[in-house]
Amino acid sequence: MSDQRFIIEMGMGNDQYGEDYTKAARRAIEDALRHSAIPMFQALEQTLNLSPADMRVQVTVGVQKPELIDTEALVKALPRGRAKVTAVFGGMNVVNPDTDNVIVIASAAVEAFLPYLGDYC
Repeated sequence: MSDQRFIIEMGMGNDQYGEDYTKAARRAIEDALRHSAIPMFQALEQTLNLSPADMRVQVTVGVQKPELIDTEALVKALPRGRAKVTAVFGGMNVVNPDTDNVIVIASAAVEAFLPYLGDYC
């Protein structure tokens, strides 16, 4: 059987002055990660020999210009697991009409998966 998703967290981040889509995406991912804690790994390590390294992490980041996101840099910034980052169209750009400054707003969904645990879950 395939992996089981055991956590999903959402976050929002922005870059107010640099129009940097990767920076906004990184902040959205960090926001999502700050909302999560996974204390079950202590129990899983003791009973099933599973560690955070066994976790598959799927991150989806939405911005107005997904082609400008450096997904590899975002993968390297994730603290645990085998990660993949996908950039999609979403988020929002807000333009100040007085200065033409573009504020980039990114949204992120961080999902974590473990191998199917059968009767243990």
